Amino acid sequence: MQPQVSVVIPAYNSARTLAACLAAVYAQSHPPAEVIVADDASTDATREIAGEFPVRLLTTPVNRGPAAARNRGIRASTGEVVFFVDADCAPSSTAIATALRILAQTPDVACVHGIYLTEPLYDDGPVEAYRLLHAHHWRARNTGRVRTAIFALCAVRRTVFDDIGLFDENLRASEDVELSDRMVQRYGIWLSAELTCRHDDDSRLWPMLRKQFGRSQLLVPVAVRERGPAGLRANRPGGVLATAAFLATLPLALLSPVLLALPVAALIWFAAADAPLAGFVRRQRGTAFLAFFLAVHFLVHLSIVTGAAVGGLRFLLDRDFGPSRTLGVEAGR
Repeated sequence: MQPQVSVVIPAYNSARTLAACLAAVYAQSHPPAEVIVADDASTDATREIAGEFPVRLLTTPVNRGPAAARNRGIRASTGEVVFFVDADCAPSSTAIATALRILAQTPDVACVHGIYLTEPLYDDGPVEAYRLLHAHHWRARNTGRVRTAIFALCAVRRTVFDDIGLFDENLRASEDVELSDRMVQRYGIWLSAELTCRHDDDSRLWPMLRKQFGRSQLLVPVAVRERGPAGLRANRPGGVLATAAFLATLPLALLSPVLLALPVAALIWFAAADAPLAGFVRRQRGTAFLAFFLAVHFLVHLSIVTGAAVGGLRFLLDRDFGPSRTLGVEAGR
């Protein structure tokens, strides 16, 4: 018999997308046994929209982040498989059935997660197109056995949480990377291109860069805590290094115009750092959009590098910043 599935949806100010998300969940070819919406102190109509569907709604008076919201959903759920869906995602109709099939076919795999389609949930322009093309490509090129799970669209056997504990609520970003690091020590993780969803991604440049800067501050603390080889990475190391080289050499141009060649060389290095991604974007949207894509991609990398530098400094100065220092089997409970 197929295991029962509990769908857990963490939500914060998700009124724009929650109805589409829940409609897609209730249209699954394999219906879930229960659907739990863990509202994280929303100030919009999220709870009212959830109330229009036969969900179990969990509320809290204080916003505590996605890790805490997912943990509340896990504790309240009863299914043998917990299927996580972010509130801004609309899973394809066979998503649950696909995850269950992969879990059944590969008994040593305890976690299956999927990829974003290039078609958005709502089309909000070129910045969102950039985000989805990049997100789709880096996931698609890493399908198979991986060391990291992304919980936007993800099925996990309940026994995993009984064994390793829940999400680290000290983290408001990279919480899935930290949990994956504990999980992969004992269980297989699978990234599948068959498990898909449409996603409503960032569509405004400055808020997107600001959010990327904030999230990147946790890259160093989480990487320091990682055991074994690094897990999934969204960006090529060459692009990150080229961006760092640009920042390091740009001030030299103030000393002599000749030295401007150094940051220009770094930009050329950046543009060539991920040729398969560039080729994918050109095939999807053409050469003109590729130029826009690379410009935005470079700004994102600037946010990543500067955010990581700030986060590394905070990690050195503040013992409460980053993953819980006493992390173990009971972490996150």
